Amino acid sequence: MKTVVKILVIFNILSCGQTSDLVKKWGIVGTPLGRARPCKGNDVVDASFEAGLSPEEENMYHLNIYEVFPAQSRIIIKFDSEATVTLVNDTVARIRTIKSDLEVFISFFKPASYFSVIVKGPQTGTVPYPTSIVVNTVEYCEHPAPGFLDGVIEGYKGTAHVALTVPTGSCGRRKVTHTELIVNGQPTKPGDWPWHGAIYRLEQYSVKYICGGTLISKTFVLTAAHCTTINGEPVLAELLSIIFGKYHLTGGDVATQEREVHQVIVHEEYNARKLDNDIALLKLKTEVTYDDYVQPACLWHANAYKKLPTGTIKGTVVGWGFNHNDQLSSTLHQVTLPKILDGPCIKSNTAFFGRLLNNRKFCAGYRNGTSACNGDSGGAYQVFVPDVTGESSANATGAWHVRGIVSLALSRPNEPICDNTQYTLFTDVASFVGWIKRHTEANN
Repeated sequence: MKTVVKILVIFNILSCGQTSDLVKKWGIVGTPLGRARPCKGNDVVDASFEAGLSPEEENMYHLNIYEVFPAQSRIIIKFDSEATVTLVNDTVARIRTIKSDLEVFISFFKPASYFSVIVKGPQTGTVPYPTSIVVNTVEYCEHPAPGFLDGVIEGYKGTAHVALTVPTGSCGRRKVTHTELIVNGQPTKPGDWPWHGAIYRLEQYSVKYICGGTLISKTFVLTAAHCTTINGEPVLAELLSIIFGKYHLTGGDVATQEREVHQVIVHEEYNARKLDNDIALLKLKTEVTYDDYVQPACLWHANAYKKLPTGTIKGTVVGWGFNHNDQLSSTLHQVTLPKILDGPCIKSNTAFFGRLLNNRKFCAGYRNGTSACNGDSGGAYQVFVPDVTGESSANATGAWHVRGIVSLALSRPNEPICDNTQYTLFTDVASFVGWIKRHTEANN
């Protein structure tokens, strides 16, 4: 979808006094939180931001250039995402968009002693950062420093994940050499999916595999609420255990780690009948140890879309779910499924998807016998985000991000087994990043 820079013609440029005096006198209304350098190596460009704003307004800052601007000066600013650029006083300059939706053009019809504009992101919480600032044909931002506001966002935690780069560290990256990308429905090999865990539940006197889950830190696993509840109520934590680094469903693995569950956290608005808000967290009693076969996945973040190749989003589901013989697979399998728009999904089966699909779920899959199935519930719909924007080669480096959770599929007529000629519904993790962060941070 096309990103649009919105312009309000109100601007703040002072046209008297010396630059040094203005720097000392100038300030923003409210409590200043701090200043940052949005362009490395250029001290005449800075950004100012304040604390105490509502969550909808936290992604706002002042972009300042401390230079003297003669009449007829021109500034071109390019941003990395949608922005509302506000001019507080339009008596010395005009502003408009040019060339592309991400650039604004400022022209001075009177001299000014320095330049300041308010930059604000959209209601989704994304913070727009400058990637280029050209003043009278001179580039003032050769080395942009995006992300300077991310660390001070205090509101909904999901809105803080706006950096264009993938999260730092080793999340979502395999440690075992992998020679090829995904082949639909084919077996994996040990170490391919080191964040995927097998969830077991004690039933009477035996332990039974029930679902998949995704390791997102040393102590937390992300899964579906229906995997951790009975009749809509959370099961006792002591009935659950999780094994990581697992490849064979029954025995034969080289480096597994089993952990007991300390706490079951089910979404407060989980609806067992319609599987709305079908998401849960499992806090482990003891930390896992990261090694070649156990690693965390990355959580989805707001700007991951910008890094993806153009075209249909495809995610991979792994698990020991039912195979073509309607039996649990003995080894971990994987399947790559395209994300489907709501319209075609609902039209494919209006009675089912029209009733259950909402803005916190999404549809994915094929209608050709390739799908997630019984036993795959709770596992991740994971999307590969390349380090280099748009790269799609088999040798691309990057990280796997949890975009969804396997939630619900249509059953075959008169059989409690998934109909693999229908699409699958997934919990939309992008809608729950704030919820996940609140609970993982509060329980650490």
